[in-house]
Amino acid sequence: MHNVDGAVGGDLVKESVARGVTLEEVDKGVFFVRAEYVNLVAFDTPDGLVLIDSGSRDHATRVHELLRGATSTPLHTVVLTHGHQDHAFGLGPWLEEAGTHRPRIIAHTNVPERYRRYAKTQGYNEHLNRVQFGVTTTTSTPIADSDFFWPDTLYDDRLTIRVGGEVFHLRHGKGHTNDGTYVWVPGRGIICSGDFWEGMMPDCGSPQRTQRYAEGWATAAEEMAALEAELLLPGHGEPLRGAETVTACLLDIAEFLRSIVAQTLDALNQGLTHEQIVSSVRIPEHLTDRPYLQPVYDRPEFIARNVVRMYGGWWDGHPANLMPAPASARAKAVVDIAGGVDALVVHARQVATYDLPLACHLAEWATLAEPASPAANECARDIFRMRQGTESSLHVRAICGHAIRRAEAALKAARVEG
Repeated sequence: MHNVDGAVGGDLVKESVARGVTLEEVDKGVFFVRAEYVNLVAFDTPDGLVLIDSGSRDHATRVHELLRGATSTPLHTVVLTHGHQDHAFGLGPWLEEAGTHRPRIIAHTNVPERYRRYAKTQGYNEHLNRVQFGVTTTTSTPIADSDFFWPDTLYDDRLTIRVGGEVFHLRHGKGHTNDGTYVWVPGRGIICSGDFWEGMMPDCGSPQRTQRYAEGWATAAEEMAALEAELLLPGHGEPLRGAETVTACLLDIAEFLRSIVAQTLDALNQGLTHEQIVSSVRIPEHLTDRPYLQPVYDRPEFIARNVVRMYGGWWDGHPANLMPAPASARAKAVVDIAGGVDALVVHARQVATYDLPLACHLAEWATLAEPASPAANECARDIFRMRQGTESSLHVRAICGHAIRRAEAALKAARVEG
């Protein structure tokens, strides 16, 4: 088993803590900042500070204060590993400090398009955040160009920059996003991997989000592995230390993803339905115990579905689903066959003792058939709570949580009306 816990000692490590944000000097003048759930890296060079990512708006002030406690070097360059808000939206304090001497902001050419898409789909993204993260705040103010930190330097595939004698190789890859960048600093033997390493199963399925790229992620992992870096500083999770560990872990990710892709394409080429495809995917036995390949956020089935989405159409292979009857009509037919919603609820609770996925269908049908039924909503609340408790994947737990909140809201409305 590889050493991936990030434990280190000696003179290279200096830590300080400021309200949930920590700073560790991992090499002379190289600062690894953990801002709760996301990381960023700062290189202190004679010509200026180079930031790899900037963190989120939520932690921007604390990150700035903490780094300013370690170095007063003016900010020279910012490299955005991609355009997600937790990585690219924390530049406010830095730009305010810089005044008219705006630092260079470098990103892949797809980052501006991501920002424009965010503006087009503001309401949709707010809905997804409510489902996925339980975020309740919304805004009626449309997103404006000024809400983003626009890069002034874009690149397509490869870009090399030099700052203060330090060489930074920027390399594009598709994985969690289509605008991904990892940074290779050969003089230090350091990779800043962005979201190409997360310390858990790659988030390459994302049921509610745009296309993910399993093959591209595997390619990026193989490219990084070939560099034989001594230190990998990720956008999430703990650093990987030692060339053997870095290389082995990256190759494990590549093998994991390529296995899912190969199995999915083989099944797709056989003409199997989407359901048959995702249920047939198996992880190579020797990878199942890897701590960094556990389904903490994503699941193998979701990754397979994204592969299907890339290569196939949206139709799932069941003829009735090509032009389906409304979900509520299907649910009412099931309730009628069951002998009423109360009978279906009783059956759903029985099924939940041995087949939770099927019980979730039954509970959902009950609420779709009779949305105001207290019995149906209590059943849905209880069964999705049971399902949530059995799952490790954040995606699954979050969507179950949304179903629970929806059932509880219906119950509350029924009590008010009663």
